[in-house]
Order: sequence, then structure tokens, then C-alpha cells
Amino acid sequence: MKIYQFLCVIALFILSVFTAGAQNQQPQTPEQKEKQLMEYVDKEVQRLSTLLDLEYWQEFYVDSTLTHDLKGVTEELEKLQAAKVENADLYQDVQDKWMQKIDDSYKRFFTDEQWKKYWKSGAERAWKTREKRKKKK
Repeated sequence: MKIYQFLCVIALFILSVFTAGAQNQQPQTPEQKEKQLMEYVDKEVQRLSTLLDLEYWQEFYVDSTLTHDLKGVTEELEKLQAAKVENADLYQDVQDKWMQKIDDSYKRFFTDEQWKKYWKSGAERAWKTREKRKKKK
């Protein structure tokens, strides 16, 4: 369930980046986007640290992975939006690709026990959902 919540928060984060300018508000500045991303990354590092009893070096890698990959997915989605792409499947494909990269990265530095706990906390369900979408194509 935690991974499902994680994916929902990421989707909401990305959605908030795109809709800020569409709602009679000032568009978010790059600094505001960066701050919002960093706050999310910090919360997720703490959540995973508590859930998986991560060591300090593992927290560093989770932080680095999320910072890099969430910036990557955001940039890629912004490019689709700038190109006025309306196909929702393309946006979903981008998110799936980056979520898979995050999982692959985690698997490299989590212990077997931590990975099993992470996997059972919802990552497996998220992976199965991504795989179903792949097969439909």
C-alpha cells in the first residue's frame, strides 16, 4: 500500500507542476518547483528509512535516486506538455519508465530483506500494474 501511496504522491506532484499555471495563478518558479521536489524527496527518504531501517549510506542513495529520477520524469513530462501531446498513454509510459528505473536502482543497494519488505509494501503491485499496461500495447 505504501508504494501505491508513493506513486499517487508522485502523480500529484507532477500534476501540480503542470496545473499551477492553468489555474489563474502565477506559474511556479523553478525555485518553487525545486523546493517542492526536495520536500517530497525528504519525506520519502524518511518514510523508506523508517519502513526498511535503512543505513545512512542507503538513505543517501535513495535521496540521490529520487532527486535524479523525479527531475527526469518531470522534465520529460514537461516536454510532452510543451509539444501539446494529448495522448494520456504517452504520459503514463514516461511515468512507468521512470518508476521502473527507481525500482531497479533500489534493488541494487537494498539488502535482500529490505527489498522483500519494499516489494511487499506495494512495489510488487505497482510493478504488476506496469507490466499489464506493457502487455496491452
